[in-house]
This record gives sequence, C-alpha cells and structure tokens, in this order.
Amino acid sequence: MRKLGLIGGMSWISTRSYFTQINQYVAKHRGGHSSAPMLIENLDFANLSRLQSDTDWEGAAATLVASAKRLEAAGAGMLVIAANSMHRVYREVEAEVSIPILHVAECIGEAMAADGVTKAAIIGTHNVMTGGFYRRRLVAHGIDLLPPDMDNVAAIDRIIYDDLVYGRVKRDAERLLKTIITEKAQDGAKAIVLAATELELVVDVDANVLPIYDSAHIHARRAAEWLVSGD
Repeated sequence: MRKLGLIGGMSWISTRSYFTQINQYVAKHRGGHSSAPMLIENLDFANLSRLQSDTDWEGAAATLVASAKRLEAAGAGMLVIAANSMHRVYREVEAEVSIPILHVAECIGEAMAADGVTKAAIIGTHNVMTGGFYRRRLVAHGIDLLPPDMDNVAAIDRIIYDDLVYGRVKRDAERLLKTIITEKAQDGAKAIVLAATELELVVDVDANVLPIYDSAHIHARRAAEWLVSGD
C-alpha cells in the first residue's frame, strides 16, 4: 500500500477519529491483519487553537508547512490535515510540498454533489462557518449555503473549545445541536455539513431530521481509499 501523512493534534480527539476510521477501512478492504501505513505528526494544539489575527494565522501556516515537509521527507505520498479550520492555510501548505494534500471541503462537496444536494448549512467553528475559504469550495460544487446564525456560531465554538477538544460530552450540547439542526431544516436546508471533526461526539449522524455529511468520516474514507488503491 501507499503511505499516508496525517497532520494531527488539532485536536487529538479529531486525530483519534481519523486514525480509527482509516484503519477500520483498510482492515475491512484488505482483510487479515491489515492496517494503514501512516505517518502522523501530532502538533501541539495549544499553539493553534482559537487563532484570531493575521499574525496568528501566519504562524499557523508556518507550523503546518514545516510539518508537511517533514512528512513528505519521511516518505508520505499524500497528506491529510485532520482539522477543518486549518484548511484556511491549505494553499500555503500546498505551495511548499510536491505531494498532493486531500482537501476536506472538496471531499464533502464532491459527496454532496454526487447525492444531488443543492442546499445545506455548515455547522463548525467560527472560522469555518464564516470563512470564505471553506464555503467557496462547497459553492463551487453547486451547493447553496444558508448564512450562519452568529448566536449559534458563538455557542458552538464554546462547545468545541471548552468541552469536545477534551473529550467531554454534555447532554446540553447534544440538545443544542439537535435544536440547531432542526432549525436549519425549517430554514430550508436539505443537509448539514458537520464541519468540526469533534462534533461527531454530540451529533448522531444516523438519526437526525436531515442527512449529515460528517467531515471527519468523509475525509478519512477518501484518505483510506487512496491508501488501498496503490497496488
């Protein structure tokens, strides 16, 4: 099989999900005792969470570029950034390595377009829900996106950064996300993009009023498909 490079640690909860899902896919499709050939750089999330200023993001870009270069030098044939928000610096990282980087929003957009979804809502961090870097990728696949509700944006940020990145799941968070998804359906959304990998802890992707496009699941699956197609 090929070898995958995973830039993780943003958060480690997210990285754990990617690691598990990629290995489960490889085991299922290769059989026996197969597991995923993978290089992981688990970055320190303390230096990369809740970035605000342009200077903050420039520093984040430099950190991810350095990580990507190390993984490429170590033999990775493709890279995955295991965090939706860090795709804000995707272009900066892509420009500094010679191997492909699998973009999470491209994977989601392709999946939604294949299913004929034309109207959706994004649920994720403030950076992702309001940032053009993510929304443009989905719109390019013919997806009409509902505008973010800024009250919800703040509440979801608190859930992610105060609890989920530590692995803490609270019933109030589960109820709030269920309410938000129901409201998005009432506003005309036909699907939900779950654009923070930790949100799978509080959203039942198989039992909701709308189809849920779970970014971690879709992204990890595409990475695993690439791995097993290398024979």
